[in-house]
Amino acid sequence: MADVRHQKEQVGIVLGNKMERSAVVEVTRLIPHPIYRKVVRRRKKYVAHDEKKVCKVGDKVRIRAIRPISKTKRWRVIEILSSAESN
Repeated sequence: MADVRHQKEQVGIVLGNKMERSAVVEVTRLIPHPIYRKVVRRRKKYVAHDEKKVCKVGDKVRIRAIRPISKTKRWRVIEILSSAESN
């Protein structure tokens, strides 16, 4: 297996799981505005591969960058950090 120390990981919330073995994950990050230095939120959606189809909408998950699986899938769900019921 490849060295996983250099692979990019993100943490986000599952927005959708209607696709077969895929989940849409929204990652939110805080960055300072380049001019005004106020901290602003930036959101981005990633399509992640969910092999066992265990993700539910609202789950907090960790995703990792992988080789491209399809046109939009370049991430894989690694683990579920908290389920939607506990949030």
